Amino acid sequence: METRLSRRALLVRGGGAAAMLAGAGLLVDALAFPGRGIAGGGGVRCGDLAPLPDIVPGKIERGAFHSAARGCEVGLALVYPPGARPGAPLPLCLYLHGRGGSHRNVADQPMGLPWFLADRVAAGAPPMALLAVDGGNLWWHRRASGDDTARMLVDEVLPLAARRGLQTERIGLLGTSMGGYGAILLADRLGPERVAGVGGLSPALYRRYGDAMAGAFDSAADFAAHDVFAGRARLQGIPVRLDCGTGDRYGFASSCRAFLDGAPVGVTGTTTPGCHDTAYWRSIAPHHLEHVARALAA
Repeated sequence: METRLSRRALLVRGGGAAAMLAGAGLLVDALAFPGRGIAGGGGVRCGDLAPLPDIVPGKIERGAFHSAARGCEVGLALVYPPGARPGAPLPLCLYLHGRGGSHRNVADQPMGLPWFLADRVAAGAPPMALLAVDGGNLWWHRRASGDDTARMLVDEVLPLAARRGLQTERIGLLGTSMGGYGAILLADRLGPERVAGVGGLSPALYRRYGDAMAGAFDSAADFAAHDVFAGRARLQGIPVRLDCGTGDRYGFASSCRAFLDGAPVGVTGTTTPGCHDTAYWRSIAPHHLEHVARALAA
């Protein structure tokens, strides 16, 4: 059972986390449903969905708040490692969901982050909390409409997390696909004084505006203002890990390699067999969780 947070005060009413419903909240960015995947780009065969660790995850809080930065109601999920009570002063990692996703992706089974977090902590990784909110399909930056997911994260979500007792002076960032891009962008903006570490799973990186997915940017000027390739030097001092499957249908493997080639020391990653799907993300999620957890504890 999960803890529900009231919309107004986000107060705990009690309860712990148990197994979530299988298949709930599957990321829209995924190409294949659980089981054998379809063939990806470059002839790479997508892999099987690995089983989740045989472990009981920690408590999960869910709630919502009104975001002035977005002008709408925003859902929220907060995942604790086993043994941590709500309100414990844990380091915080923000999880930014992919295109078509929501706050639910941090807590539900397809990605399995609560299970992998529990498993990594049991194996000796430092504990941390994971927090996700609804960012829409806005690519985690201010849009011409005035909807500003980046301001929401910094000016609303982090203060909300601090009121829950979490450590927000320096945070970790973790993101998948569109959210991987958003994590890099936010680290670029906040710098090493505020960001301890970043993990990007199949980050949606574009070298040119003309290559970008429709709707990712309002204009060429919007792309230039939020070009993470141009801002790579500002990641100096932040441990960043980026991983992408060589069968990624969107071509993000080549853009990931290009990003890594010109990045400062401390920005590392790989391109290995896999696709732009939940099976690949499950295979690398434990490593990213441990990477961010150890960066926060350093």
